[in-house]
Amino acid sequence: MNIIVCIKQVPNTTDVKIDPVTNTLIRDGVESVINPFDAYAIEEGVRLKERFGGKVTVITMGPPQAENALKEAISLGCDEAVLVSDRKFAGSDTWATSYTLSCAIRKIGAFDVIICGKQASDGDTAQVGPGISTHLDIPQVTYVKKIEEIAGNKAKVERMTEEGYDIVETPVPCLFTVVKEINTPRIPSLKGMMRAKSAKIAKWTADDIKADPKNLGLDGSPTRVVKIFTPPQRKGGEILKGDTIDIVKELVELLKDVVI
Repeated sequence: MNIIVCIKQVPNTTDVKIDPVTNTLIRDGVESVINPFDAYAIEEGVRLKERFGGKVTVITMGPPQAENALKEAISLGCDEAVLVSDRKFAGSDTWATSYTLSCAIRKIGAFDVIICGKQASDGDTAQVGPGISTHLDIPQVTYVKKIEEIAGNKAKVERMTEEGYDIVETPVPCLFTVVKEINTPRIPSLKGMMRAKSAKIAKWTADDIKADPKNLGLDGSPTRVVKIFTPPQRKGGEILKGDTIDIVKELVELLKDVVI
């Protein structure tokens, strides 16, 4: 089984700085870590390899420093790693990011399952995983809490909902986005850390993955952040006192002002 895990390196801080010109995150000089939800994706990919055999390829799009996240993934049991890095990717929104990753996945070749964390901690959009599946024209199941089985050309999973979970059967190849309830990530073994230290990371540019330049980076992004601001502080509520009829009348007048 060929498993691809998509990860992202995110800032390891709540003190995030924004470029005033592009309104995108400033990542230079900021300590970065593997996106927390992607740790569950890595673990599930390795567990699938242990259950069914095959290999796990981990991939990320980012600056050169994202190589550290890929080596950490190898220390956790992934077999191969690809860094998709090019100045042309700077400022990509979720659509451009998913397009770029889908181009890289096509270059990797045949696969059975793609696994992503349900969302990234620095964007919280939960759009990249579904975007990849759309670009690749494969089925997707989001918020997966358990992969029950993968047999032949079908997979059966449990998809978390607000009321419980759904059991979903999907054709393979397919893409899953996973939630933290799916597993408990392991810690790297000494053997894994030694292997990661000497691992060769494939590094691909926009030309390597044959990506259309019109779909890359800030210029290729159909959405962009126009303005960033802190919402005004919410005012405290008001407690109405008096007779019930008077309170109702006063409340109606207040609601009229809100609606108007």
